[in-house]
Amino acid sequence: MPQDHRPAPEIRVLLAEDQGMMRGALALLLGMEADMEVVAQVGAGDAILGAALASRPDVALLDIELPGLSGLDAAALLRDRVPGCRVLILTTFGRPGYLRRAMEAGAAGFLVKDGPVEELAGAIRRVLAGETVIDPALAAAALSAGPSPLTARERDALNASADGATVADIAAKLHLSESTVRNYLSSAIGKTATRNRMEAVRAARRQGWL
Repeated sequence: MPQDHRPAPEIRVLLAEDQGMMRGALALLLGMEADMEVVAQVGAGDAILGAALASRPDVALLDIELPGLSGLDAAALLRDRVPGCRVLILTTFGRPGYLRRAMEAGAAGFLVKDGPVEELAGAIRRVLAGETVIDPALAAAALSAGPSPLTARERDALNASADGATVADIAAKLHLSESTVRNYLSSAIGKTATRNRMEAVRAARRQGWL
């Protein structure tokens, strides 16, 4: 009889990463774990929900910066539409604001990409067991940084202005009056201690508030 009896994979993993080489490497490494199987791989955020509905993963491993839809927004969708799937955020950007937003979106874990694969595999097992797994240094930074001072509408206004859109463009996109948009942008500029909206966008992104 054959001597090598690998157990059937018990943990179904969805992997969302826009860099093809990184995605392939992660899939290969996780596939080497005896109890794991990568059942779906996507390179864009707006493909995550469909892939999850089709493959029904136990854990979704999501990058934050994805085309189409951010990993944070996708995490919220999975929480609502695929509640049996645990979400683990894996990102290059260890920003305190991202951690808070990930937890608000229902993520069960948040790790940065520079850790060993053994740590990642262990984190997948732990979140599936019901634990919350957070990079310790990032957790400490998030506690010291405090919550984002921006309201949801102020974030919307900054996001809409990031590509240089005019106030009229932003107002049309958000279905608001131009004076209301100006008020939101002015408030966001004040809260980020910057001189204009483009500086406010950059400052908010550095903190992970956008």
